[in-house]
Amino acid sequence: MGIDHEGVDVRTWSLFFALLTVAADVFVVGAALFWLAGRFSSSAAEQGRAVREWLRPAALPFAWVVGVVATAGSLYLSEVAHFIPCKLCWYQRIAMYPLVLILGIAAWHRDASISRYVLPLVSIGAFISVYHYQLERFPQQSSISCSIEAPCTLTWIWQFHYISIPFMALSAFTLIATLLLLSRGGGVPPQMHEDESTIEREKVHP
Repeated sequence: MGIDHEGVDVRTWSLFFALLTVAADVFVVGAALFWLAGRFSSSAAEQGRAVREWLRPAALPFAWVVGVVATAGSLYLSEVAHFIPCKLCWYQRIAMYPLVLILGIAAWHRDASISRYVLPLVSIGAFISVYHYQLERFPQQSSISCSIEAPCTLTWIWQFHYISIPFMALSAFTLIATLLLLSRGGGVPPQMHEDESTIEREKVHP
């Protein structure tokens, strides 16, 4: 009975993570379509700018939440569901786990400039996720990263006929990258405010 109950829990959580993955994909595709439409239409570009300005204050905190959920999900799958992570899974974890701390500090200080340092790490994680996903789909390939104990070709989760664990990781990385790009250029540095105030005072009192 306990085993069946644990199995139901794992299936339920796997479906939940898959639904989050779909939501992340919809957000990323929507952002890409907004950007693409803005390249060809001035009205679409104006609407896109309005949406970006509306989303920008929440972009960094949201990116941090994505990192927390992805980290918690990976720990659940390995520590509770007892899915054995392969080497490629660990590489993706190495790229994801530090983001919880880095993005948390950046969100607290509203430091959008952190994107220039975080995006390379996110890109590396996404690249590994793509490689891992295609390796699952075409397991006949030879890979130096696979082991007998934890093969990289083993598909632990398969939801909606396309979502597996590395695809979940890829969606998290791409969503974080999208949010980081949205967060850029949001605020004006305090020093710039001070400089503008000085200029205004000089205009009033030459």
